Amino acid sequence: MKSLKWSTALLFLAFLLPGCEVIGGIFKAGFWTGIIVVFLIVAIIIWLVVKFRR
Repeated sequence: MKSLKWSTALLFLAFLLPGCEVIGGIFKAGFWTGIIVVFLIVAIIIWLVVKFRR
């Protein structure tokens, strides 16, 4: 059951973040905007990992 949660989370993230196209668009908006968005995405991923480990 635990692996099903991880698989679902990873699948969701794969659809949410379609790769280089998103990152390229973020950095076109500006360097600091890109840094902030990447930081937020990393923070959400860390939050999800901590939540699923409990």
